[in-house]
Amino acid sequence: MRIKIYCFLLFLFYCACSGSALGQTARLMGNNTAVFYPAAYDAPANLPSFALLKEPKTIGKVPKSWKTIPVFYTKNGNTFAVFPIAEGTSLYGTGECTGPLLRNGKKITLWNTDNYKYSIDSGNRLYQSHPWVLGVNRDGTAFGIIADNSWKQQIDLTDSIRFISEGPAFRVIVILRNTPQEVVKELANLTGKMEMPPLWALGYQQSRFSYVPDTRIKGIADTLRMKKLPCDVIWLDINYMERFKIFTFDKKNIPDPRSVNDYLHKNGFRSVWMIDPGVKVENDYFVYESGTKGNHWVQKTDKKDFVGNVWPGKCVFPDFTRPETRLWWADLYKDFMATGIDGVWNDMNEPSVFDGPGGSMPGNNWHRGGGELKADIHLRYHNVYGMLMVKASREGIQKANPDKRPFILSRSGFLGSNRYAATWTGDNCATLEHMKMSIPMTLNLGLSGQAFSGPDMGGYANNASPELFAQWISMGAFFPFMRGHAEKGSNNKEPWAFGPETENISRTALNRRYRLLPYFYTLFYEASKTGMPVMRPVLFADLKDTTLRKEEQVFLLGNDLLIIPKWAVNPSLPKGIWRTFTFSGESSLGDKYQADVRIKSGAIIPLGGIIQNTSEYCLDSLTLIVSLNKNGSATGSMYEDAGDGFQYQKGEYLISGFTAKTTGSSVKVEITAREGNMKPKSRTYKVIIVNENGSISSDWIQKNTITIKT
Repeated sequence: MRIKIYCFLLFLFYCACSGSALGQTARLMGNNTAVFYPAAYDAPANLPSFALLKEPKTIGKVPKSWKTIPVFYTKNGNTFAVFPIAEGTSLYGTGECTGPLLRNGKKITLWNTDNYKYSIDSGNRLYQSHPWVLGVNRDGTAFGIIADNSWKQQIDLTDSIRFISEGPAFRVIVILRNTPQEVVKELANLTGKMEMPPLWALGYQQSRFSYVPDTRIKGIADTLRMKKLPCDVIWLDINYMERFKIFTFDKKNIPDPRSVNDYLHKNGFRSVWMIDPGVKVENDYFVYESGTKGNHWVQKTDKKDFVGNVWPGKCVFPDFTRPETRLWWADLYKDFMATGIDGVWNDMNEPSVFDGPGGSMPGNNWHRGGGELKADIHLRYHNVYGMLMVKASREGIQKANPDKRPFILSRSGFLGSNRYAATWTGDNCATLEHMKMSIPMTLNLGLSGQAFSGPDMGGYANNASPELFAQWISMGAFFPFMRGHAEKGSNNKEPWAFGPETENISRTALNRRYRLLPYFYTLFYEASKTGMPVMRPVLFADLKDTTLRKEEQVFLLGNDLLIIPKWAVNPSLPKGIWRTFTFSGESSLGDKYQADVRIKSGAIIPLGGIIQNTSEYCLDSLTLIVSLNKNGSATGSMYEDAGDGFQYQKGEYLISGFTAKTTGSSVKVEITAREGNMKPKSRTYKVIIVNENGSISSDWIQKNTITIKT
C-alpha cells in the first residue's frame, strides 16, 4: 500500500509540474473540521458559498498530524483539488447519480441536466449537483470533503478523490470524524438541515402527466377513497395551465381551481401544483409583462433577454441572482396559493431549455446579481439556478400562508438545497433496473444532506407491468418520499389500474406505511435536528463489517428497522438479532411482494392505526412493537406535534420515551414524557413483544406502565 501511495504522490507532483502548481493555506473551522485554500483562491468568483449556511470562522492552524490534505493545481485551464485515499477506503455521497451505492471508480459530472430516462452520459450527469464525497476508512472512521464552488465540475473517484472545476481556484472543506454518521451530522451543521415538513407530505401521493379535466382529478380522489387505498396528495402537472403558462389555469379543464381544491380538502386530500421557471413570451400575459417591466430576465452576452423554447414555446427565464427578481417571483404565489393550493412542484429548473446547448441555456449567458451575489456568467450560476428558484418560491409560499409549513418539491438542486425543498430522482423508467437503482440513489442523496427524497414509484417513462408495480410499491412504502407518477402516453399507474391482485398488494403496502407514520415522523424530526437521513445504508449498522460497504438491495429505516425487498438476492445483512414482525395483517414471510421488515433487538417501534389519510392521524391508541435484546431490555421514542404550523418551534411538541425491562418471567413497559411542552395524552396502548417464536401481545390498556408475562 505504501508503494501505491508513493507512486500516486509522484503522479500528483508530475501533474502539478506539468500544469501550474499552487500553494495553499489551511485553517481549522472547529474540532476536526478544516478549510483549505489554494494560493490562487479567487474569493469574488466563489463567494458567497451556496452550500454553506454562513461564511466559516476559523479558530487556528491545522495540526501537523492532519492527514487528509488536498493538492491544488491547474492544468489545461481547469482547477484541481486532489486527495489520495488509502486502500480499503469506501466512497459515498456525490448527491444524485445513477449507479451503485459505493462510488469508488465513478466519474460524476456536476452540471444540472434534464436527463429523461437517464440516457445522457449514462446517468452520470443528472438534475442536481452535490460537490461532496463521504469516505469511510477501513477501520470505520470517516471523512467528508466539500468542494465549495458552484461552477461546472467533475468528481473523479477512479484512483483518488479529484474535484476538477472549469471555474477559478476554489477552496475545500474537510471533515474528520470517528464515524460516517458523525460526518453526515457535521455536513448538516455546515450546509443546513431540512425544516419539519407538514405531516401530510409523508403520506402516499398520486400523480400523472396529467390529471385533467377537473372531473378526472375528482374521479381519481373518489376511487382512492372508494377502494380504501390510503392517500394524502393529488398532483397536478402542466396540463392544468392555460397553454402551459405558469400561474394560470386552463379555463376549459380547470374552470374553478378553488372548487377543485375545496373538493380535495373535503375528502381528506391535499394538492400540489407545478410551477416551472420558463415564462411564455406573450403580450397581455401578466407574468411576462410584469417580469419585463421589472427587468427580471436572464440576459445574453449582448444584454438582451435570452429566449429559449420550453413547453409553452418561446420563453424567458427569471434571473434569480437578483434580489428584486426573487421578491417579484415570491409575490406571484400570493394569488396562486389563495385558490387553496397546498404545495408547489418546481420542475424544469436546471433550467431545461429544449433548443439550448446541452438542453439548457448557454454558459456565457449573463446574470446580473445583486446584494451578496456578483454579476457573472451562467457557467457560475447554472448549478444553483434551481436552488435560488426554490428559495424564492418557499419565501413566497410562506408569505402567502404564514401559518402553514411550506412544501416544495424541486427537480434541480445543489448541496444545501434541502433547506428549501424535497426532491425526487427525476424521469426514471418503468424497468427492474431503475427500480433497484432507486435504493442507492436515494441513499446517496441522504448521505449528501437530502433526507426527503425518493423515486417516481412505478417508473415515470414507459409502461409498467403489474409485477413491476407490485414489487415497487411494496418497497416504495418505506422511502422518505412516496409518490406514484407516470408520463403522458404510458399506461395508467394508479394502484387499481393493474387489476385486483396488484390493487390488494398496494393496499397492504400503503397500510404498512400509514401504520408506520409515528416512526416516520420521528425520523423526520431527527433529520430536522441532526441531519441524519431517514433512509440509511446497512453499513451504518456495523461499520467494522466491510461486507456491508456495498450492500444496496436492502436498507435501514432509521436505526431500528431493516427493509428487505422480496427481489433482493443474497443480500449482505447486518449481524445481530433482527426479528421479522407483522403490523398490518400481512405475513411478509409468506408473501410474494411485501418487503420483509425486521426490528433490531433492543428497539421499540410505535405504530398507529390503519387510516386513509393524515387528517385521520390520531395517537389515542398506539401499538408498541418491542424486540428485547440479550439483556432483556429495549428502548424507543416517538415525536409528535400539531402536524403543521410552527408552534413546535416554540416548544409545542412532545417526545415520549418507551422502555422495556425483563424481571423474572415478566416484561414491564413504561411510557414517559421526555421533552416538549405538549401535554401528554391519555392513551390506550397495546404491547407486542416479538421474539424467536413469534410474538406475545397484551390487551389494550390505558396505563403508562404495562406488564406482560412471558
